[in-house]
Amino acid sequence: MTLLHAISLAGAMFVLAVTPGPGVFTTVARSLASGFSQSAAVAAGIVCGDLFFLLLAVYGLSAVAELMGDLFVAIKFLGGIYLIFSGLRIWSSPVHQERICPTQKPGLSPAKNFTSGLAVTLGNPKVILFYLGFLPSFLDLQRLSTIDVMLSATIVCLVLGSVLLAYGYAADRARSLFTSSRSLKDLNRGSGAIMITAGSIILTRTQP
Repeated sequence: MTLLHAISLAGAMFVLAVTPGPGVFTTVARSLASGFSQSAAVAAGIVCGDLFFLLLAVYGLSAVAELMGDLFVAIKFLGGIYLIFSGLRIWSSPVHQERICPTQKPGLSPAKNFTSGLAVTLGNPKVILFYLGFLPSFLDLQRLSTIDVMLSATIVCLVLGSVLLAYGYAADRARSLFTSSRSLKDLNRGSGAIMITAGSIILTRTQP
């Protein structure tokens, strides 16, 4: 992999990551609802999902992905339903006065947040199209060495992770501006609506 290829991959990843979509929506929603640390777990799941598709593309498993089409459809729908369910939980969750303290941030376990992020990526047609369709058009995946693959994975982790963490941090800072029970209730409803929207987008996109 040349320097130009590495820069091109980083640029493409940045555009993919910064463009609002289910991954960004879910990260922001989780940060608004429960704080930056929980959104970081979601971001980690999203990054792992991207790495899965990167390896799938690099090692010539596009045909396997096509054969697993029904499985990917099932994952997509399960991921969308999971996000909608999580959004409804956040929307209807009660706000207690003690939760106004910034150090008390209720939410899901790290494992569940990670699973949520992973489900978003595995069911996101935009990500599937990028790795199995667009990426091979400007990067010769068949000629990548093991070091090139490791470099590509590092670029994906750094660029995608940084963008998602930036979104999560910004959302967390916005969350800290809300101090009243009424504001927190509105915030829960807003973040829940975002997550429901992300799940709905996944369910309604039938084509990659």
